[in-house]
Amino acid sequence: MAETRPIRVLVAKPGLDGHDRGAKIIARALRDAGMEVIYTGIRQTPEMIVEAAIQEDVDAILMSILSGAHMAIFPKVMDLLKQNQVDDVLVAAGGILPDEDIPAIKALGIKGCFGPGAPLETIIQFVRTNVQADRLAVEV
Repeated sequence: MAETRPIRVLVAKPGLDGHDRGAKIIARALRDAGMEVIYTGIRQTPEMIVEAAIQEDVDAILMSILSGAHMAIFPKVMDLLKQNQVDDVLVAAGGILPDEDIPAIKALGIKGCFGPGAPLETIIQFVRTNVQADRLAVEV
């Protein structure tokens, strides 16, 4: 079996949302599961999120939003990823995401949507299962 490196995940809080307890819990759970986690902190613009993802060469971006601005912010993040030819990074979202918005969020290319109370193990397994395996290969 080929050598692999740990999954690198960017946990971001886009927009003017100042509540980050859930994002910090997710970040710690991913770290405790053996992943490398970069937490951007609160009030991140789409540009800041994409720039951090590129600079840190992450395998996944998990955005947490509670403010209700997801349909304004998520399309900008996904557009910036496309503009920068970042097409092999898993993107997922969590927070307050109304059920009626989930199809539109997924149509943007955001693969997973997790609401309040989603089990941490479910999120961990989602990331492990959906990160592109070839990104984790280490040349020996």
